[in-house]
Amino acid sequence: MMNLVLLGDEAIARGAIDAGLSGIYAYPGTPSTEITEYVQHSKEAKEGKVHYTWSANEKTAMESALGMSYAGKRAMCAMKHVGLNVAADVFMNSSITGVNGGFIVVSADDPSMHSSQNEQDSRYYGKFAFIPMLEPCNQQEAYDMMHYGFDFSEKFETPVLVRITTRLAHSRAGVTPKTKKEQNSVKVPDDLRRYVLIPANARKRYKILLEKQAGLETESENSVFNTYYDGKDKSLGIIVCGIAYNYLMENFENGIPYPVLKIGQYPLPRKKIEKIFNECNEILVLEDGYPFVEEMLNGFFGSEKKIRGRLDASLPRDGELNPDLVAKALNLNSSQGSAIPALVANRPPQLCDGCSHIDAYKALNEALKDYTPGRVLSDIGCYTLGALPPYETINSCVDMGASITMAKGAADAGLVPAVAVIGDSTFSHSGITGLLDCVNDKTPVTIFILDNGITAMTGGQFSPGHGKLEDICKGVGVEPEHIHVLNPLSRHHEENVKIIKQELEYNGVSVIIPRRICIVESRKMAKERKK
Repeated sequence: MMNLVLLGDEAIARGAIDAGLSGIYAYPGTPSTEITEYVQHSKEAKEGKVHYTWSANEKTAMESALGMSYAGKRAMCAMKHVGLNVAADVFMNSSITGVNGGFIVVSADDPSMHSSQNEQDSRYYGKFAFIPMLEPCNQQEAYDMMHYGFDFSEKFETPVLVRITTRLAHSRAGVTPKTKKEQNSVKVPDDLRRYVLIPANARKRYKILLEKQAGLETESENSVFNTYYDGKDKSLGIIVCGIAYNYLMENFENGIPYPVLKIGQYPLPRKKIEKIFNECNEILVLEDGYPFVEEMLNGFFGSEKKIRGRLDASLPRDGELNPDLVAKALNLNSSQGSAIPALVANRPPQLCDGCSHIDAYKALNEALKDYTPGRVLSDIGCYTLGALPPYETINSCVDMGASITMAKGAADAGLVPAVAVIGDSTFSHSGITGLLDCVNDKTPVTIFILDNGITAMTGGQFSPGHGKLEDICKGVGVEPEHIHVLNPLSRHHEENVKIIKQELEYNGVSVIIPRRICIVESRKMAKERKK
């Protein structure tokens, strides 16, 4: 078959389609978004009637995927690492229910926080839940692991976590595809009680989960993704995980003199680990993310031999790896040049010219000018740029949906009025429940739902609450006379400021919806109309 040049995300998507995927469920989040988008644009997926619409959030995505697996089909859900926090409830419990059709969870981690709030490493979740993990080193492995992962999932009746990082997700390489498999037929589990996690049954299922672990470890020992490469120089042994293998190889054109254990499947292959540990004087662990393997080695072996990595400062404790950092850890000459001189002042990101949020923030700032500062709580979206000059409107960005609930807490503490700023997609994702809390407590908060019609920050995907925001707010219990839709344009500025001031003085829950299509999306639509 013809080679394909694919992003790591695209290789995962194509691998899943070719492995008999019946459905992918996801909420957009960089660096995982392109997985679902590839499926959405795939001719093969359309012909196979693969389900590929966006979910309201990561939890609903994973629950839907588990439901498809329950019906015997192969399903996948994809998210960024902080999305796994949202889906953690079902993720943890899915290991106990087990699966019927193959079930793969893809979590795309973001070391260096290129577009994220933290650097968390999803491998800890896999270990926490007793779920086996795969970590590809390149695009071909990412593709191959879909075929292997679905087969493995069905063999052991377990979810499989595939962990990637930003550099693999967003870099391209050649991929050789395999013969496409047919999708599974619908078939419910033989044991219809296995998904019923009432305590009496959950205890039985948990014992089954624990009994599986020996088989998972044996599979890992024999996995083609866990490979031991011998070396003549035993002064050092190198354990390298996922994409870090590429950074190691870039430093040795003529072969690596040290023994190397390449890890691509977890749980860790204990026998291979012991082999390299016993043969070598010291161990260097190369892994992109937290010192997950390094910490486990210290637990296995204590202080018997020196184990180097992120914990002993051989590598930086934060940020993503690269070939130069690996070279320094190996005491090799680094190719890293001198720092680029600061010829031009750093330019921070900013809202697009013509963005509807600009006029919304200008109106809000003017309405708040007679109040003490620090009253506006927000969260994740392109509107977070309102924290920067020249607006400096918002005062928080913690997690998806935290704007409304943090504003509630601030109001409960006596900071009245308190204001929440949230995007339309984020409101659908995790803001509705916070609004319900506010309504139930009659909390004096003014909530701005910035409605630009799409999920703008991750590329313009469908917004789950589109066309429904007013009805949702009414349904939750917000009084209709305190729900206002504004047109965020400069010619409506005075009128908008007047409405905002009125609602800031209201001793209850009010919702203000500045509504105007995203300027980038508007330009796209204009181009489409011209075609």
